[in-house]
Amino acid sequence: MFRDRESAGQQLAAELKQRVWKDPVVLAIPRGGLVIGAALARVLPAELDVVLSRKLPAPGQPELAIGAVSEDGEVVLNRGLVERLEIDPDYITKETTRQLAEIRRRQALYRRVRPPAQLRGRSVIVTDDGIATGSTMIAALHAARLQQPAQLVVAVPVASPDRLSEVRRHCDEVICLLAPEDFWAVGQFYQEFPQLSDEEAVAILAEAWRDSTHRTAATPPPAPPQDQ
Repeated sequence: MFRDRESAGQQLAAELKQRVWKDPVVLAIPRGGLVIGAALARVLPAELDVVLSRKLPAPGQPELAIGAVSEDGEVVLNRGLVERLEIDPDYITKETTRQLAEIRRRQALYRRVRPPAQLRGRSVIVTDDGIATGSTMIAALHAARLQQPAQLVVAVPVASPDRLSEVRRHCDEVICLLAPEDFWAVGQFYQEFPQLSDEEAVAILAEAWRDSTHRTAATPPPAPPQDQ
């Protein structure tokens, strides 16, 4: 059990701090994932950016994900669940369009305060406040992989053990603090689990971007080679 997202992020950061990363960048899935990502970025230290993906909810069941769509428009479906619930393809098309519109709305907000990070050849750590179905995480991983990172890692405080094996197929490594057998929702493992507003999410990203640029400016240039 975690006190809140900040506490979970600090505990996860302590685990990641023990590793060696190549020019790391943390990609957080908004909005709750930004709190986790900010904690990781401070400790490593690393750049913080967002990767946008949205779950596709089942008809009449907003908490049940039948899949997800990423910011590049790729759709990841739980086909077994889609078939079991006999979901009409037209519903999936309409819901995908609706969620993509929300992704574009959020992109416009986040890109006002932070340009997209370059991922090629870097250690990329994708994070969220937890993994339930895994659909949004897998969609986010697909979007990140397109930019050819050197290493693609998932780091989360808590996850459904049933879904971790599927997530592992889409990345190089998964780092997860808790994967309890009695998992039924991410929020059950947080004492405090409030929803973040757009304004709070943008403020977190803006502050991390300022910190990152200040670190870069303060880094001294390499010393010139000494004459032999």
